[in-house]
Amino acid sequence: MHKPFRLWIPSVFLCFSVIYLRLGALSSVVALGANIICNKIPGLAPRQRAICHSRPDAIIVIGEGAQLGINECQYQFRYGRWNCSALGERTVFGQELRVGSREAAFTYAITAAGVAHAVTASCSQGNLSNCGCDREKQGFYNQEEGWKWGGCSADVKYGVEFSRRFVDAREIKKSARRLMNLHNNEAGRKVLEERMKLECKCHGVSGSCTTKTCWTTLPKFREIGYILKEKYNEAVHVEAVPANRLRLPTFLKVKKVQSYRKPVDTDLVYIERSPNYCEEDRSTGSVGTQGRLCNRTSPHADGCDLMCCGRGYNTHQYTRVWQCNCKFQWCCFVRCNTCSERTEVFTCK
Repeated sequence: MHKPFRLWIPSVFLCFSVIYLRLGALSSVVALGANIICNKIPGLAPRQRAICHSRPDAIIVIGEGAQLGINECQYQFRYGRWNCSALGERTVFGQELRVGSREAAFTYAITAAGVAHAVTASCSQGNLSNCGCDREKQGFYNQEEGWKWGGCSADVKYGVEFSRRFVDAREIKKSARRLMNLHNNEAGRKVLEERMKLECKCHGVSGSCTTKTCWTTLPKFREIGYILKEKYNEAVHVEAVPANRLRLPTFLKVKKVQSYRKPVDTDLVYIERSPNYCEEDRSTGSVGTQGRLCNRTSPHADGCDLMCCGRGYNTHQYTRVWQCNCKFQWCCFVRCNTCSERTEVFTCK
């Protein structure tokens, strides 16, 4: 079972926070409780805690964005040996995967994108202070296509920058893993920016399009999840290159002999091979596959042969009963038949 994500905040302060912040005003109750809230959230880096103190309204949205990323991760990998089940257990960002694998790359990218998405959406809805619609676009006219900017364009630049300030703030130690994490954070945000949508509305007499106003909107987050899953499948193996006197890693390059090509901005990158995730190993973020449902006839990752790692599987039989062929009888009741079906379910040993 997946453990639900929890942004650990004392319930009384969380209650006040949600009520007042959703009204768009920082109440004195929330202001007084900000120190307690921010000090009680586990796993925050010093710079993150400072942002929390200065923007207690934003920390709720950040938690929602992190949860958005975790939910999407669990959806995209629901049929794999690794299914993100270890995420969301310890901090606002969940348990960090210690191995610098493809899975860690996806985790960082989807979380950074989730925070940027949630912040941008909250700004557009007026639920966050110090932000709103994208003012840079208001009033400008596109002469080539004959439309003008109007409505409330989502200010994705603000959301991305806020995600960058907060999410990247935990990357303190100078290491190859830090460079990997920062790259994947930025890749997730870049994909979000590139998938922004243009929506337009015509204005005129009798349905004509005398004038047309357009604005930008956020994509569905599921779309971001699918794109990042594809990039996970094509993730690039990289290594850090030291380029200063202290021999500290300063940039990443594709791990090939005599190659100094840097990865593309939207590539997901990893520095270590993935474990097989067959057995439980908390250090790698693996909860194992024992007890997982599998498909006996599937040749893919959800098939019992692959999912169960050669250990075999158990067969469970049960009968499902439901009302069927229901018809309305005059007057006035519904008559149904009882249908049943024998079902088999397979779980890994």
